[in-house]
Amino acid sequence: MAHATASIGTTNYETTITSGRHRLNADEGPALGGKDSGPGPYDLLASALGACTVITLRMYAERKHWPVEAVHADVHFVREGDNQRIDRRLRIEGKVDEEQRKRMAEIAERTPVTLTLKRGLEIRTSLA
Repeated sequence: MAHATASIGTTNYETTITSGRHRLNADEGPALGGKDSGPGPYDLLASALGACTVITLRMYAERKHWPVEAVHADVHFVREGDNQRIDRRLRIEGKVDEEQRKRMAEIAERTPVTLTLKRGLEIRTSLA
């Protein structure tokens, strides 16, 4: 399953993330003391949901042989006081009818990352 390693040194708050053979940076913006050298943690969370959404919808459209040319997910993590939510807006390109578009929106509600976020999950922390 998925695995990532995050490491930080003394540079506020530049983080190196390794996942498989992929390497990326994360950071906080200047307002939080970082240098904005990469997306912040909530940006990465929104990115994971967006990626899972468009990948799943592409797979679904291919399986149904629907004429979908592109799928876009605009994902925003929103915090208003103690309340948090994710707003996701889908844009589907291609000659798909309204029923197909509606079905793809329904499928988006059941992508693996969507379901994980909606259900919540246990996080176990241990020291090495």
